[in-house]
Amino acid sequence: MTFNEGAQIDSGRVSVGGGGGPGTGGKLAIGGGAGGLILLVLTLLFGGDAGSVLGDLTGAQNSGQSGGGAATLQGCETGADANRDVNCRVAFTAASLDDVWNAQLEIQTGVQYIPPGITLFSGSVRTGCGAASSEVGPFYCPADSTGYFDTSFFQLLVDRFGSSGGPLAQEYVVAHEVGHHIQNQLGDIGRAQQDPRGEESGAVRTELQADCYAGIWAHFADKQPAPGGGQPLLAPLTDRDISDALSAAQSVGDDRIQQSTSGRVNPESWTHGSSLQRQKWFLAGYNTGQVKACDTYSARDLDNPPGQR
Repeated sequence: MTFNEGAQIDSGRVSVGGGGGPGTGGKLAIGGGAGGLILLVLTLLFGGDAGSVLGDLTGAQNSGQSGGGAATLQGCETGADANRDVNCRVAFTAASLDDVWNAQLEIQTGVQYIPPGITLFSGSVRTGCGAASSEVGPFYCPADSTGYFDTSFFQLLVDRFGSSGGPLAQEYVVAHEVGHHIQNQLGDIGRAQQDPRGEESGAVRTELQADCYAGIWAHFADKQPAPGGGQPLLAPLTDRDISDALSAAQSVGDDRIQQSTSGRVNPESWTHGSSLQRQKWFLAGYNTGQVKACDTYSARDLDNPPGQR
């Protein structure tokens, strides 16, 4: 159990659906099966800046539209709902992220927090970045400032990539995508496209920073009062919870993904960073709670971020 059972949110914050077909600008052309899996793990796993990649892969143009008539999430009002239902867990995690970043972003950076859109989908979805299928995995679209989640991905993390699968492992995924939204607000997300590949690339630094921002959320999440002074949405985190988050970070490192899919590791093609780097940058945010500790772009050594214990 990771959410206080009596905690309450407005689940209308989260959209569900998004249509079963392509966006208005083109056709859906992401295949399933092995090809889709390779696309998932090597290209868009944990989001990144999907603005150009989705358009390139689907043939869709940036329509600036998303949702496709999506409805709002229902039946996710209490922490007890979040502890039993994965869709409700995403909704509560988004609400907790809103609480933390609304309190911290302006204090630490001078930029007022604007909540991102959150959309749950299954099968396929239309976004401001083009059309996408479930094989893409969770991603953030800067064009419509929305994170997109097919929650079946959480089981894939366990079955295919060896994540522990605990609740905070799932919540880490949501926090990482909202981390990309923070980058979008601070004007940094475009650095991934300017330098898209390699172990010291802008893409890797962008992903590691989103991991660090996820750690900042975890630092404050069980302490930040809900709006109106209520108890935090998240129950006090345990060592097991943090271990679950680190397990998710480890399972999606470029080195681990490449070893499991091709039998070799090629740092020149990295887009997200190694398993150890992803864990260390999450911990840098978790241990410090400071945005300034997440400056991956200025870091000389990505293997040794600040805030390590």
